[in-house]
Amino acid sequence: GNHEDTYDFSNYRNRFSMPNHEETESMYYSFNLGPVHFIAINTELYHIETDQMNRLEKQYDWLIDDLKAATTKEIREERPWIILFGHRPMYCSTLNEDDCGNINTRTRVGLNGTMFALEPLLAEYGVDMVIWAHEHTYERLWPLYDYTVLNGTDQPYTNPRGPFHIISGSAGCCVVPGVFKPRHPEWSAFHSREYGYTRLMVLNKTHLHLEQVSDDQDGKVIDSVMLVREHHENFTQYITDL
Repeated sequence: GNHEDTYDFSNYRNRFSMPNHEETESMYYSFNLGPVHFIAINTELYHIETDQMNRLEKQYDWLIDDLKAATTKEIREERPWIILFGHRPMYCSTLNEDDCGNINTRTRVGLNGTMFALEPLLAEYGVDMVIWAHEHTYERLWPLYDYTVLNGTDQPYTNPRGPFHIISGSAGCCVVPGVFKPRHPEWSAFHSREYGYTRLMVLNKTHLHLEQVSDDQDGKVIDSVMLVREHHENFTQYITDL
């Protein structure tokens, strides 16, 4: 995250050894757990003022290779869920105009609106869920692409036609929670400023259950959703007209 970038991430890099750390400096990595392929990326490479272009290009190429490997027919049948996580969100409805409150976030559309854009990769490789933080809030979005909601059925999270984004940044922050914009955008399904944490339960290859637990309300579940993907496929066929 943005609190680890001081001195070229040296404190982080010297304290943590993530999978394949010799190649990636622990900046990005992936691992498998049950029917899920998890992918971690470093979103700070899109925001640091010093030159990180070489690192960003290397991460982007690595991400494409990782997604290609995870979406071969044999592997996707064995491990269908793909969940990507990073620090800075592509979308949010908080008052943060210099970051995810900006309509064209760097992680979403790339540097200069063209280079290393992540959202097209989410669609091309059918990434099921994306988890972000940074904002000191919790927010659940409808499945979407380029600010367009892509519900697959009258049950929005049953066979959705776009990635499902979650912002889980309210746990443990020592500052005032973020403030949401007065107007709730149509692509945001639920948000909360309460301190809490997100609980994710992967039930099987087709069902994933998510809950937001409020610490302010002594462990009450304030939001929950069941994500159902009977066929894990890419989303490009649904966004060609956007």
